Parts: sequence; C-alpha cells; structure tokens
Amino acid sequence: MKPTVYAPCVEYELAQPQLRLEHRIDGQLWAVEQDEERTVSVRRCFPWSEPARFVSLRDKDDKEVALIRQPESLDAASREVLERALVEAGFVLRIVQIYEVEEEVEIRTWKVETMQGSRTFQTRLDDWPRELPGGGLLIRDVAGDLYYIADRDALDDKSKRLLWAFAD
Repeated sequence: MKPTVYAPCVEYELAQPQLRLEHRIDGQLWAVEQDEERTVSVRRCFPWSEPARFVSLRDKDDKEVALIRQPESLDAASREVLERALVEAGFVLRIVQIYEVEEEVEIRTWKVETMQGSRTFQTRLDDWPRELPGGGLLIRDVAGDLYYIADRDALDDKSKRLLWAFAD
C-alpha cells in the first residue's frame, strides 16, 4: 500500500483573517487570499466529535491548500459560506446492506442499500473502509461522498461476507 503524502498547507487562526470564502454564481466555493483566487471544496477533519472545527480546503486535485482550525477566525460572510459548504458536503449515506462488490481495473464497484435508498458507487482499489475511533466503518467513493456502516454485526450474513474482505 502506497503511503499518503501530505503537502504543507496554511493554517488559519484568529490572528490571520486574510482568507475569504465566497460562494459564486458558478455554484462553486472560492477561496480568496490577497490577489489569488481558486475553487476549493471542504472536507471535515477528525475528530468528528467537533465537526465544525478543523476544516480542510482542497483544490481541484484534492490537495490541501488551507486548514481552518476555528471557523470563528473567518469574517462573518466567509463563516456563513463555510457553514453552507459544510452542510452540502456533510451528507453521509448510511449503508444497511451490501448486495455486491466487484473489482475492475483500478476500481471497485459497490452495490448497496442505504437508509436513503439503493446506491451504486465506486472506490479506488487501494482505498479501504476506515475504522472510526467511536466504532463503525467509513467508505469514501471516488466522487468524495461518504458511506457509513454503523455496526457491521447488524448487517445480514451476505453483507458481512462481502465486507469481510475489505475490513477485518
């Protein structure tokens, strides 16, 4: 398994309010610093017990460009934009049954039942379900959507067998 390499990023504290966030007419989230502007997406960082803190801003290549430790460090308008982006990005689908998992060239296709309905999603072959500190498993698909399995013991036998190969 290839190790994850993290690029250096800029952390924003209360003393550095130069970062502005804007939700523009193109529907995208923009990070603006002095004369530099770029589209970004938000990703919540751990701990999940404090979901409003430690927000990673990522560019189109999924590289972190800024880490916001405390949203209070942003101006009021940027904080409102960040909160909206977190609500939009915070949608997590809860898996209740796994129908099928197929491996293809560099991709794994999952067919599942969630509390929100049937879904098919894909993950990279080297992306594995992640154990969460409070229990449960988290799966991130290639589009960045999150799928959560609260209690794998509560799954039916077929789902457990399919999941066993990816999380022991």
